[in-house]
Amino acid sequence: MRKIIVLSFITLDGVMQAPGGPDEDTAGGFEYGGWVAPYFDEAGGGLMDKQLKPADLLLGRKTYDIFASYWPSHGDIWPGVNDVRKYILTKTMKKADWNNSVILKSPADIKDLKNSEGGDIQVHGSGELIQTLLKQDLADELWLKIFPVVLGKGKKLFDTGAVPAAFKLTESSVTPSGVIFANYVRDGEVKTGNMGG
Repeated sequence: MRKIIVLSFITLDGVMQAPGGPDEDTAGGFEYGGWVAPYFDEAGGGLMDKQLKPADLLLGRKTYDIFASYWPSHGDIWPGVNDVRKYILTKTMKKADWNNSVILKSPADIKDLKNSEGGDIQVHGSGELIQTLLKQDLADELWLKIFPVVLGKGKKLFDTGAVPAAFKLTESSVTPSGVIFANYVRDGEVKTGNMGG
């Protein structure tokens, strides 16, 4: 069985929309695109390099469009990205032109993919896809980059309908600019108790 790993940049209030630039995703009148830039330092870059190891990608259609327009001519920044298999969850695309791209039509296709042979599958961006994965309990790990900023609006990592689930912290680092890199793995059901003893 393959692991599905969600990698996400988020704010302290959970916003994940348009971290990379002003024009990345302006849906809903979002005006803070590029909010990660002031906090990205050499330490963060080094940690990101470790996370961008070659792995198959699972992307939503909007993120696929952004990636397919950029990465084919910038593969030197992310070695292997043009060679790995790219799976796109979409109901509207009929054909995907980026090298090694495969179209998936439903969460059932993702379940079949997860149960196939192969290595880890990484999810980048893809807010709507992540909501689907969380509702279907298909995310095995969350690799979060938590930035010291509150935006007050925007698309959130945990919106509505996520299946209650416990996670365990497996690795963490803090950069000089205050970004927390925290990797979590799925750890069974939610446990409750009484703080009073």
